[in-house]
Order: sequence, then C-alpha cells, then structure tokens
Amino acid sequence: MITWAGYTVFARRKAKVTWSLSSSLQWYRVEWMLCMLQRDMRMPDAAIIGNLERVIGFFASTSILILAGLVTALSANKAAIEVLSSLPFGEQTAEQFELKILLLVLIFIFAFFNFTWSLRQYSFANVLMGAAPPADADDITEEERRRFAISTAKVIDQAGHSYNYGLRSYYFAMAVMGWFIHPVLFIACYLMVVWVLYQREFRSRTLQAILAAKGRAMEQRWDK
Repeated sequence: MITWAGYTVFARRKAKVTWSLSSSLQWYRVEWMLCMLQRDMRMPDAAIIGNLERVIGFFASTSILILAGLVTALSANKAAIEVLSSLPFGEQTAEQFELKILLLVLIFIFAFFNFTWSLRQYSFANVLMGAAPPADADDITEEERRRFAISTAKVIDQAGHSYNYGLRSYYFAMAVMGWFIHPVLFIACYLMVVWVLYQREFRSRTLQAILAAKGRAMEQRWDK
C-alpha cells in the first residue's frame, strides 16, 4: 500500500515540474477545447468522448467479472490450494489463501469505483460541451472562451486521472499474483510494476512523440 500510494503522490507532484503523459495530454485537451469552441459542428468532439467512455466501460464491466471470479475462488479454495501447492514454494494455509483473494477483491472494487467515476466525469464533460457557446457568439469574450475551454479540459483531465487509477489497480493486482507463490516474488513484482509505470509515464517514446508533435510550443505551459 505504501508503494502504491507513494508512487501515486510522486507521479502527481513530478508531473507539475516536468512533462509526463498526463501533463502533456492536458495541454492538448485545452487546445482541443479551444478548437472545439471555434467549430459549429461538434459531433466529432462528442464522438471522441463516446469512444473514451466505451473503453472505460469495458474495464468497468471486466472488473465486475473478475470480482465474480474471485468470489467463486473463495468458495472453491481447496481445489485452488491443491494446485498452488504443486508449485515450488506454493504451500499455504486456507487462511493465507483467503487473505490474498480478499486483497484482490479490494483492489478490483477500488478499480471499479475509479472506472465508474471516470465515466461520470466524461458525461459531465459531454454536458459542458453541449453548453459551450456558439462559435459566432458576439457576446462572449476571448477570455471567457479560454476560461470555458480550460475548465472543460480540467473535467476531462480528472476523468483521465480516474481512468489511470483504475488501470494502475490492474497493474498492482497482477503483482499480487506473485504472492500466491512467494512473498519475495510479491515484493519483486511490485517494484517491477512501479518501475514500468515510471518509465511509461516519464521516459517513454510515446511521451517524446507527444512532446515533439508541437515542438517548442509546448515549452510554455498552458496554465502559466
């Protein structure tokens, strides 16, 4: 829990002082909303939000199926323990097995709540986009348009953060699987997950490509 929460706090703080996937995408979200306010036809923008919602809905539904499988594993723990006991260092008591399953249950409940909250926030963004002022509105100043764009992008950004929290739950749940074999493997898997998350968020080629798409324009943060 310290590793998981610690990385989350670290990533949020580091993203404020250097470019990351989340901070760079937020820059593009503001640009997206500014462009949206200049268009009369905004159906493509709504379609993009709809595609994002479908992906998150898939993970939310999958979380429910996984939870059902974990509850089933609790009721069939004897057969599962026999299979695990056939592995090296896999011997464990029924109480230990149930504790590990309950930990996975808690993780996927957390993931489900994050995915559903992300879906709700994307629906809020849909409402804001529907209430956006028309492109030819003369009674709206440029400052008001920019403020509206930044606020809408912030709602989408928060939805993206909730989506990331749900995905991280899947990553760390995979690491918990190592605990069924050996506690040392459990620790190693968690450290590996943190390393992978850090590399993807702050040092990936995807981030470099996102930053290179706008060149030096992104050196000036949108909120400064």
